[in-house]
Amino acid sequence: MDRDRISPEEEVGNLSMNVGPPNSIIGSSAGTSSSSSSATAAANSSSPRNLSRYENQKRRDWISFGHYLRNHRPPLSLSRCSASHVLEFLRHLDQFGKTKVHNSLCPFFGHSNPPAPCSCPLRQAWGSLDALVGRLRAAYEENGGSPESNPFANRAVRIYLREVRDSQAKARGISYEKRKRKKPEQRQETVSFRPPEG
Repeated sequence: MDRDRISPEEEVGNLSMNVGPPNSIIGSSAGTSSSSSSATAAANSSSPRNLSRYENQKRRDWISFGHYLRNHRPPLSLSRCSASHVLEFLRHLDQFGKTKVHNSLCPFFGHSNPPAPCSCPLRQAWGSLDALVGRLRAAYEENGGSPESNPFANRAVRIYLREVRDSQAKARGISYEKRKRKKPEQRQETVSFRPPEG
């Protein structure tokens, strides 16, 4: 197996949990002493147990994105990352997708439950990409990025996600319409006041 091309899942499994500003994830910290780095490693090894599932996933996604930037040709720093790099990353993730997306020539195009297998590609599901972008948008700002320059919040990324949603909805015969929440019925209890007898 070519070790230059590792799936995001493998990248996350092989990484030490390094949390800090973006440069510590994406670049190397050559000037740190071994005692401070071992103390950081000890703190980081105990902290995942205290974090929520969302926080742990956000951290793994951030580390995977940092790996992607480092392995990019030429390597990119976070400060030079743009919406086009985010789109490139999302397209890169398609190779690890598990959702069958029928192309327009497939006889099962538009069928949510096809009766037989087909050779259409597997892609990342729209919902997974949407959630990923949300976590990375939050991680970018938590790690020192400004909301104004956040590439994950860029209009081009939102348009891409909308196009993925619409094309997958057509190809898979699934509606991604927002569901309207049912308002809980408010019961009005009438309290009658009876003056004390007597």
